[in-house]
Amino acid sequence: MELPNHGANPLRLYEQAGINPPEQILDFSENVHPFGAPGFLAERWPQLLELVASYPDPDGEPFRTAAAEFHRVGANQVAAANGAAEVFTWLARRYRNKRVVLVEPAFSEYRQTLEAEHVEIQAIQLQPENCWQLSVQDVRMAVPGCAALYICNPHNPTGVLLDLDKLREMAQICLEHECELVIDEAFIDFVGESASFMPFLEEFPNVIIVRSMTKMYAIPGLRLGYVISESQTVEQLKHGGAHWNVNALSAAIGADLLKESEYRSKIIKAASEERLKMERFFSENNCRASNSAVNFLTFQLPDPDQSAEFFTDLLKAGIVLRHTESFQGMDGKWFRIGMKSRGNMAKLREAIAKWLEAN
Repeated sequence: MELPNHGANPLRLYEQAGINPPEQILDFSENVHPFGAPGFLAERWPQLLELVASYPDPDGEPFRTAAAEFHRVGANQVAAANGAAEVFTWLARRYRNKRVVLVEPAFSEYRQTLEAEHVEIQAIQLQPENCWQLSVQDVRMAVPGCAALYICNPHNPTGVLLDLDKLREMAQICLEHECELVIDEAFIDFVGESASFMPFLEEFPNVIIVRSMTKMYAIPGLRLGYVISESQTVEQLKHGGAHWNVNALSAAIGADLLKESEYRSKIIKAASEERLKMERFFSENNCRASNSAVNFLTFQLPDPDQSAEFFTDLLKAGIVLRHTESFQGMDGKWFRIGMKSRGNMAKLREAIAKWLEAN
């Protein structure tokens, strides 16, 4: 069956799978946490609503300046975008007709946007036997002659985090080969800013960092992301992009979201607790699981050949997992789950345990 390339659309998944959706559906296929956006959005909504009557700032202010101050960079080093996905369309245009290295499995938008711009893709294939870790030697062999290397850190779909020292070594290799290093930090918030590559941007002018506001702050409907690099690189990325690409609501809300340090700590703690419970559960039930550092992980059944049957049976039971048919090298034999509420995570473990016992 042909399945969607993304999570977070369970009814479409049921339709494409040819399964009638049950009355209650628990969706673990997307990575937005279950606690909702910070409380100030509801409190300030009448005031925020007034913003829809005016055109937004063309540079995404006040969000752009807030992001620059948060990361201690110049405002001219930041470009706000209609979600991180828009940044990847800018990057694909930058590398049109060139060669780019992707680390597979990878977020499907990388390949889709690059192929649309006739970019030649060279893949580094991660392996479960190596715990899905990217090696310095892999990078050293792949980047000569390439315009860019894309690295997702923490990695999607496994959640594996690259050590900063190793990442700096990779950035140096790219610099020596005049290759740009695109680091997608969409999930770095779930580890903390101490894991971000931001402090090394001055040392590595070839690095472009892409960030998302969607996951940590539970605002996927607002579409807000940003890119940080050298000012000249950022200006080049924005050139030819849509005017007023970030709406006024997103720009105003995003600026205040960055102030929510207590909220971030709460989400990190809750996600970590639920992830550790799932890791123990998978270990006890002879399932392989990725060494994730964030609010999701991937796992494999004791018998991977049962994956299709397992996925379908759980759909019928109202449990939606993220399939990996669209992740190169996983081929549907792994599943990704986002961490949800304590009660729903318990229901997930119960459903998986019941299936394993019966099969």
